Amino acid sequence: MGGLRVAHYSTKRSALNAFNTAVERLSQPEWRDALRGLNRGIEREALRIDAQGRLAQDIHPVALGSALTHPWITTDFSEALMELITPVYQDPDALLDHLADTHSFVLRHLNGQRLWPFSMPCFIDSAENIPIAQYGTSHTGQMKTLYRVGLQHRYGAMMQAIAGLHFNFSVPKALWEALGVDGEDQDAISERYFSLLRHFKRHAWVLAYLFGASPSLCRSFLQGRDPASGLPFEERDGTLYLPYATSLRMSDLGYTNKAQDKLQVSINSIDEYIRDLKEAISLPSEEYAKFGVKVNGEYRQLNANVLQIENELYATMRPKRTAASGETPSDALARGGVEYVEVRALDVNPFEPLGISRDQILLLDLFLLDGLLEPQPARDEQELTEQKANFKEVVLDGRRPGKTLMRNGQPVALADWMSELMARWGKLAAILDAANGDERYGQALNAWLGAARDPEQTLSAKVLAVSLAEGHGHWADRMATEHREALLNRDYARLSEAQLVTAAADSLKAQSAREAEDQGSFEQFLADYFRRQNGGSDN
Repeated sequence: MGGLRVAHYSTKRSALNAFNTAVERLSQPEWRDALRGLNRGIEREALRIDAQGRLAQDIHPVALGSALTHPWITTDFSEALMELITPVYQDPDALLDHLADTHSFVLRHLNGQRLWPFSMPCFIDSAENIPIAQYGTSHTGQMKTLYRVGLQHRYGAMMQAIAGLHFNFSVPKALWEALGVDGEDQDAISERYFSLLRHFKRHAWVLAYLFGASPSLCRSFLQGRDPASGLPFEERDGTLYLPYATSLRMSDLGYTNKAQDKLQVSINSIDEYIRDLKEAISLPSEEYAKFGVKVNGEYRQLNANVLQIENELYATMRPKRTAASGETPSDALARGGVEYVEVRALDVNPFEPLGISRDQILLLDLFLLDGLLEPQPARDEQELTEQKANFKEVVLDGRRPGKTLMRNGQPVALADWMSELMARWGKLAAILDAANGDERYGQALNAWLGAARDPEQTLSAKVLAVSLAEGHGHWADRMATEHREALLNRDYARLSEAQLVTAAADSLKAQSAREAEDQGSFEQFLADYFRRQNGGSDN
């Protein structure tokens, strides 16, 4: 045992030395311009609700344009599940301004409807009342809708109505040298992004602990299923909750896919990732085959494989590259390497009209930059099992006083581990503040420092406290109204009403053009798509 402790201490000291060396390199004045150029984008989902707080049943408003082709305003699973997307910004305030402008425009054209302020849906009488998103009659539009029909059969519409917030992140080319990577070597850049994926996988529990905002859910979400589900729920006025939960959205009750548990998609290298993802989309599923693919002339899913398409792979973070027309995500990665990463483990923050705060964005910068500083070793099966267990512990019970996780096979107090990470972030905050000429990162970190050792300062604790005090439904209704008023009463900051009206009109024209250009049958389109996906094979 003594030898193990010495080895563990030596490894820890070596890692600290590597971190300090990387921080020293990054702190040089020559990198300050590049540090101001961190790239960020946001995709925010939110359900449309009516005056009574129930799910909207009408179609995606025409005044908002085409959900198929609009660059900023679209839908996810349901016609009622809005998705608002920003372009890439280097300035976090400009990023939030753009997101706020699209929110304001949307609310001006919803005829009094509001946006549900939580990740977990509520007040839905039946899953049958969740209208699946429609994208028109083009082949790509039909495929997008059919994919969602398949999701409905596989996981149920209620699970697909859960809303989240995705954060896209990359560093500018000029910063790679400071990170010890040749900025002209795309393979080296991709390798470091995959290193970030491994760092993130190990520490994904951090986001659930700090930013998890779904410790409770409406009884209606279960739709008659056993509320226990192996979880010791407590109940108050129709609200089910776990006293120390952080993010039920990220638990087995939320946005998960148990059928994917058997999939082993490696994040040890881009080549292994692409190989495993290609294999996963061609792996047959006995369970999904029971639904059938086309029954009595109607499609029920794109295919009967474990994954219909690559986007169905659920992950807390994905490596990404902007895909060309007709290109799959893995084909885009194979062509050009990793362009950015997409963080998918964020709950909607119900206290914020945009679902996320500026401080959260700045902490994400620190977290992700930390993960890029130094190469992370490949992960073995034992460590992946440990990481999965830690994440589950935190989403279901992370605020329990004295909570302990496992690190390299050894128990460690969550509070100690969280404090260690924040100490690292403090050094990065000082560097980024020097680059920006202000104290934005230091202030953001200070706002969350207390949460490291006091679980009551986490977002989930605050959400649960207000939810139980006011009643979940009453509070949600109040917040939806307050957010709507705040967004309607603000002036546009980066866009204008005219720009947004034009963007909506242009998207409708683009959808019509796509529908007019399509040739052949939808069946042939699907056959060609999957033939390309399988590398040209008919199998």
